[in-house]
Amino acid sequence: MKRFLTIAIIVLLLVAAGIFWWRHYFVFGEGVKAGDLNFLVRKGYIFKTWEGKLIQTGFRTPTPGAMQSNEFEFSITNDSLATILERASGKFVELRYKEYIAPLPWRGMSKYVIIEILDIRDSEHEHQTLIPYQAI
Repeated sequence: MKRFLTIAIIVLLLVAAGIFWWRHYFVFGEGVKAGDLNFLVRKGYIFKTWEGKLIQTGFRTPTPGAMQSNEFEFSITNDSLATILERASGKFVELRYKEYIAPLPWRGMSKYVIIEILDIRDSEHEHQTLIPYQAI
């Protein structure tokens, strides 16, 4: 009986460790997102992490008749990438990311983690006037 209990505990611990690894360390997807960098902040009570938001062009509507912009919320674990993006607020950026199934407190609040900056350039919206000016 004691041997069965020991084996059962070991199996349960291995299964729990496997589930934890799968939820928090298994890379579910990788990709590239592009848009205007809205903000980047370093925040947290115990673990200070970099969190940001990218505003993508176009609109999506979760409910019929509503309008909402596409927003991509992400975390950054690399301080050098965060320093570069910190200076690019309001600019058009292309970011490569990894998607995890669940976030970890020391990795960030988002399940999307930026791993590379592909491009930073002036926003296309900076050079457009919102109200066309007509000379009289």
